[in-house]
Amino acid sequence: MNEREILTRYVYQVVASLVQNGVEDIVISPGSRSTPLAYAFASTKNLNVYRQVDERSAAFFALGIAKAKAKPVVLLCTSGTAAANYFPAIVEAKYARVPLVVITADRPHELREVGAPQAINQIRLYGEQVKWTAEFPIPDGAKQTLPYIERHIARGVNIATTAPFGPVHFNVPFREPLLIDFQEELPAQTFHSSFIGIIAPSEQAKDVLATAINQTKRGFIIVGELALGSDLKQIWSFIRKLKWPVLVESLSNLRTNVPEDCAPYIISTYDALLKNSNFKEKVVADTVIRFGAQPVSKFLTIFLTESLPSNYIVIDEDPMFRDSSAVSTHFIHANVGNWLNELNIDSSNFDKDYLNKWRNSEEVAVKHIKEYAEIESDEGAVVRYLLENLPNESDLFVSSSMPIRDIDTFLLPTSKDIQIFANRGANGIDGVMSTAIGFSQGRKERELFLLIGDLAFLHDVNALITTRYQPCKITVIVLNNDGGGIFSYLSQSTVKEYYEDLFGTPTSLQFEAVANMYNMEYVRIQEFNELNQLFNKENENPLRLIEIFTDRQKNVIAHRNLWQRIHTELE
Repeated sequence: MNEREILTRYVYQVVASLVQNGVEDIVISPGSRSTPLAYAFASTKNLNVYRQVDERSAAFFALGIAKAKAKPVVLLCTSGTAAANYFPAIVEAKYARVPLVVITADRPHELREVGAPQAINQIRLYGEQVKWTAEFPIPDGAKQTLPYIERHIARGVNIATTAPFGPVHFNVPFREPLLIDFQEELPAQTFHSSFIGIIAPSEQAKDVLATAINQTKRGFIIVGELALGSDLKQIWSFIRKLKWPVLVESLSNLRTNVPEDCAPYIISTYDALLKNSNFKEKVVADTVIRFGAQPVSKFLTIFLTESLPSNYIVIDEDPMFRDSSAVSTHFIHANVGNWLNELNIDSSNFDKDYLNKWRNSEEVAVKHIKEYAEIESDEGAVVRYLLENLPNESDLFVSSSMPIRDIDTFLLPTSKDIQIFANRGANGIDGVMSTAIGFSQGRKERELFLLIGDLAFLHDVNALITTRYQPCKITVIVLNNDGGGIFSYLSQSTVKEYYEDLFGTPTSLQFEAVANMYNMEYVRIQEFNELNQLFNKENENPLRLIEIFTDRQKNVIAHRNLWQRIHTELE
């Protein structure tokens, strides 16, 4: 075989192995060194191929598709700093437990560390931020090369999709020339399939959990953001069986589509309630059971740290279980599954008055939150209006910082089918819009809205480039308070010197020109009574940018007034 034939066989083996192991989606950024693989991916009918020229945005875009589908997504870029631009999304993928298969093309070994252009040290480039990394051999005619590729790709996809999900990295060197012969059929595989096991607890672990439940008089469940692909029906069945208060974070997606018989147990306003000292004293628990990630609420974390339940049982799919407050007493290694409903439990020992304390206080807080949009006109009122009026069977992607906190405050239990998603692995504001646009590609059957602040929007405005390469449908809602609104709630705001320069960071920018650049429908909202424009579409443009102008100081005052009204009635 000549060099071109060897290279062709090599790259189509990579593609075939990825397809064989369940990969459906590939996000490509242009570059020379990745040419052979780019051609092979683009010419394969079995794949959905997406393009984004900005590698940082491309990586978050792939992250969004993977979050939506709960399946591995491939990233491909050329050598050099292109690969480094993947880093923020890889960090998010690790901590958010999202499966990415990152492929970086590289210079051949003889061009490394000798001053060759566009060559950096890409070996283990992402360090501990990936679950596994492998250096592929240079394409050659050796009989061992293709079987090596076939099985290493199987290993990599297995690792990416084994709990906890996460990113893996393949570094693939190529010598010039970089052209291949296009093939219509993928090569046959000698490695046929992988079977990944289900993580279920031991009998001893189930007995410990059941005993703790049966002995508990006062307890509650916490449900944070769950692992991708978790079966919510199993959680609902467990709630019905236990009949304990359930503190559900907005990202758990248990505040929406709530079954009628589970509604009495759902506590959504715990963050506001736990700001009240008297209430905290009344609801100290013997046992707490947590599923999923640590919730957003700072006051829940403080409450747990102060009260120290006798049993704090963390159920997590990762042996490196999450417990930032260091209050856990037991860990059960398991996915959410049918085993929960096979537990031998009896809740007759549970104190019904304890549930009523939570239930009655929840009703107090819910009443004030429902009245909020009638009293206030700040960002919180905007979020409350948005949540009330989102169409059924739609998704809301939310930026970190203040937007996710407002969602957690103002999303009340509902039977409506809406779902909330965010990047809460590393909690950054980078890549939010790219992730949301990618997410929309993975759930095209549902309408997607993005709620984002002005700084996060600016940070990722390059995300909109991807709309020039493939059809996209998304409504972007920018809360423009001219700066970093979250800091107004923190201790930094009490020091006036340098506050605006270092934390408020106003830019005085508005975004109509951005909408025009990308042919988006633009809606400008200055007053609260104009919010009906959120859902009144003037045309069929699938891309909408809605800019809502708010005031940072007004937001703080209105939020604190809400907490005070709840606090006063609780007292």
